[in-house]
Amino acid sequence: MIQAGDTAFVLVSAALVLLMTPGLALFYGGMVRGKNVLGTFMQSFFLISLISFEWVILGYSMSFGPDAGGLTGTLAWAWLSGVGAAPNPDYAPTIPHTVFMIYQCMFAVITPALITGAFAERVRFAPFLVFSLLWAVLVYNPVCHWVWGAGGWLKALGVADFAGGIVVHLTCGAAALAAVFVIGPRKDYGRRQFFPHNLPMTLMGTGLLWFGWFGFNGGNALAANGVAATAFVSTHMGGMAGMAMWIIVEWWHRGKPTTLGAASGAVAGLATITPAAGFVTAPSAICIGLVAGGACYLGVLAKSRLGYDDSLDVVGIHGLGGLIGTLLVGVFATRAVNPDGVNGLLYGNAAQLGTQALAVAAVGAYALILSWGLFTLVDKTMGLRLTADAESLGLDQSEHTESGYSDSLDIGAR
Repeated sequence: MIQAGDTAFVLVSAALVLLMTPGLALFYGGMVRGKNVLGTFMQSFFLISLISFEWVILGYSMSFGPDAGGLTGTLAWAWLSGVGAAPNPDYAPTIPHTVFMIYQCMFAVITPALITGAFAERVRFAPFLVFSLLWAVLVYNPVCHWVWGAGGWLKALGVADFAGGIVVHLTCGAAALAAVFVIGPRKDYGRRQFFPHNLPMTLMGTGLLWFGWFGFNGGNALAANGVAATAFVSTHMGGMAGMAMWIIVEWWHRGKPTTLGAASGAVAGLATITPAAGFVTAPSAICIGLVAGGACYLGVLAKSRLGYDDSLDVVGIHGLGGLIGTLLVGVFATRAVNPDGVNGLLYGNAAQLGTQALAVAAVGAYALILSWGLFTLVDKTMGLRLTADAESLGLDQSEHTESGYSDSLDIGAR
């Protein structure tokens, strides 16, 4: 039976998750050089259109439609056939089916947008769109069905992912890792430093992401209830603890705290608490955030030691955060805060940690291999990489014939 309060809550949550994609554009846009700011914005912003089309045509049906052997949904709900105002009892019995569909659409939109930070400043727009579309169909949709779809094989095994540690952050992190090796580093990487051109923009993007994350995590309760309240509180605890720990470690390691570190730590904490948000207590969420801040800081440092150019730290923040958060569900989760959830190691169920680890291994390997193959395919057929001259000119001019700033203000262009 439809409940007006639940429906309103999920609709607002969907709008909050949509806001996260422009927020991500600001977050990433401030960290690139000024000559690439509009191109970086466009990569996130246009996915709102591209992936929404894909979601309506076949993505929603592949992800949540009637099961086809545990691996994907059938196309019975293609073009939203049969998806109407009546609730679907398998997913959300108190809101219209269309509301659940549009809420999940916003997750499908932002996930490939997260990947763009790994190859920022060096990929052509048209091949990027082709890759994103193929990735949504062949990686995001199947994994979404495995974990969240009725009949999905990981869901049947008891894997717990409240709001997307596996479905969103682990998949995009694995894709980002594939990207940096297939596409290669930016021109002059390792021979010169690349400085963010507008850190206030990045901090504004962080604020919008944090704000939207309350809908991202809290909305996954799919009702205005106690679980939503738990997820809301845990989201904030994880984000603030991640920021605090990142700053502490950075201050100790580098001698001074930075605003970029604060932004990175907050996003690391928010990403890491995502799979656990509706399953853990507030103190546990703080512990998860503290682990995230320290571990993701070390993960970002590792890229220089390993020699790959993950421009905006997608692997070290989202990939590692999603992995750690998913495993920590198996440690901190308790049915005391969510009767429909699971108990973890600290609550007498050591087996849940093994179940979570299996999901990390299976999804991580699948997303890495498929993403590597898709990047290679698109690169060989279309050419992903900008030419050296185009890269020197910048995305804004070479791909969009625009400029984010006048020459006198373009402080990050060279």
